[in-house]
Parts: sequence; C-alpha cells; structure tokens
Amino acid sequence: MSPRKFLVTGGTGFLGAALVKHLVAQGHHVRVLDDNSRGRDRRLTDIAGRFEMVGGDIRDADAVRDAMRGMDCCCHLAYVNGTEFFYSKPELVLDVAVRGMLNVLDACRAENVRDLVLASSSEVYQTPPMVPTPETVPCSVPDPLNPRYSYGGGKLACELMAINWGRTGFDRVVIFRPHNVYGPDMGWEHVAPQLALRLKQMADAQPEGVITFPIQGDGSETRAFVHIDDFTRALGLVIDKGEHLGIYHLGNDEEVSIADFARQAAQALGREIILAPGPLMPGGTPRRCPDISKIKALGFVPQIPLAQGLPPVVQWYAENAHLKG
Repeated sequence: MSPRKFLVTGGTGFLGAALVKHLVAQGHHVRVLDDNSRGRDRRLTDIAGRFEMVGGDIRDADAVRDAMRGMDCCCHLAYVNGTEFFYSKPELVLDVAVRGMLNVLDACRAENVRDLVLASSSEVYQTPPMVPTPETVPCSVPDPLNPRYSYGGGKLACELMAINWGRTGFDRVVIFRPHNVYGPDMGWEHVAPQLALRLKQMADAQPEGVITFPIQGDGSETRAFVHIDDFTRALGLVIDKGEHLGIYHLGNDEEVSIADFARQAAQALGREIILAPGPLMPGGTPRRCPDISKIKALGFVPQIPLAQGLPPVVQWYAENAHLKG
C-alpha cells in the first residue's frame, strides 16, 4: 500500500498503540487523537517523533473534526474497555460509544474522509448460539437492565451507525471484532493482568507450596485468546484488504478453558495452583471462540499460541505492578 494519512482515535490505548506502530512501520503518516483517560503515552515512546499526537476527547465534536482534517482514513478505536467499567460506569461507556461514533461519522463527511475502519467487539454476541462463532450469527443484548451490556450494546450501536451512515458518502466502511486480545501493558481490568497480579500477590504471601486460587465460575468457561502481535497482523490485513461493509473476526481459534489459562499463568511464575470456584458475574458467557475463516481468507495465520505468548505477559505484570494506580 502506498503511504496514506491515518487518524487513529484511541491511539494510546492497548490496541490503538499497536496499530499506530504498525502503520508507522509501513511508512504511513499517523495522527493520534486521545485524551489519555484510558490510554498511556508510554506505549508509544519507542516511536516518539514519528507520529502526530493530538489531545482531545472523542465526545468533543470540534476536536474530532480538527483531527480528521486532511486524513485519508480513520481507524476508530476510542472506547471505554475493561469489564469492571461495564458494571461501574455504564453511562460513561455508552456516552463515549454513541457520541464518539456520531462525531467520527460527522467529521468524516465534513472533511471528505471516505475510508472508515471501526473497532467493535466479540461482546456483541454475548452468549453465541454456535461455537466457533462466525460473523453472521445474531447479535444480542439479552438484558438491558444489566449494566454489563452497556459495552456490547454500545458496540452494536456503533456498528449500526457506521454501516448505515456508510451506505452513502463513504468509499469503504469496514468493521473488525477483536476476541480477547492479550499482551504486555494491556491495562489492568482484563483477565490476564488481573490473574497475574493476584497470583503475584498470593505467591509473595505464600513463598512455598501449592496456592489455593479463587476464580469466577468453575473454570470450565472458555475463551480464545489472541496475542497482540497476531491481532495487529490481522488488523493490517483488514485495513489493506477488507471489503466495504465487511465484518471480520480478529482472533485465534485456539479455545482454552479459564482453568487451563489460570494454570498456565501460574506456571509462568513457577507456581502450582488449586482452583477454588466462585460465582460468575451476571451476564458472563460460558463459551466463546471465533470462526476466523474470513480473516484467514485475507491471508492471516495465527503464529503465537497461548503457551508461547502468555508467560512473558504474566511476567511483565508481575514486574510492573507498581505502574498500577
């Protein structure tokens, strides 16, 4: 692809920063819009001076339009992620989702940016009717009274707006749905860092012997985790080759139980654990694994199995617990 000008909203977030580095490495001009309410500048320190940083809130229409000016493509990743926020700050989650999406769409049209790439989520399925799950299965919000669904519902609203605004005035609108991306410095509100931090704390408190480790559920619940490097390769293919109004799963089809995930995390710290089952948070799903046939058809092949990718992530969190706060 010849050099282009990209706006990445949420570009100091975990996924956004990985995308920014990828685009810069390909020789593109990249402008980042982020207020760092969730993102961190440190994620981009190794490419300082090679991209343009604009501070601003995605809910500020003027800031979004100013950032959009002169761009060829907008990659919209600004959002409030982290399971604990779905329950504790559902109004904020939806505010950022809906106002942000409207501002991006309006700015694209006003500034004649005709290529839009939107980050959605596997949460749009909640409990999918089939696993592995293709992009064509129904999306749902099972219980609007459950604040957890502020996240998945907001993502669904963004998809609907992007697709239907995108029918006119755009050359291409493409959507990707990440499935449990993990990696170093991914934040503190997700399963991998939370497990790693609790394991480190318990291991420090109990230097020897088998650790009894509480978990949500009984451990039979499954997910399919994709390493950030694999995810970024897949997203690059979507940006280069994704079709207009296309929707793509970005993930790994290596399904693993939460019990096995926890044991592998403990092994990365040289410890053995016995799991102590506990109640699940309301709205969780027992099984999730994507069908990644569509992204594979664009040339994607996952290269980093969990057994290879997880230990360095657990060790990063064990060594950098001081950054939390």
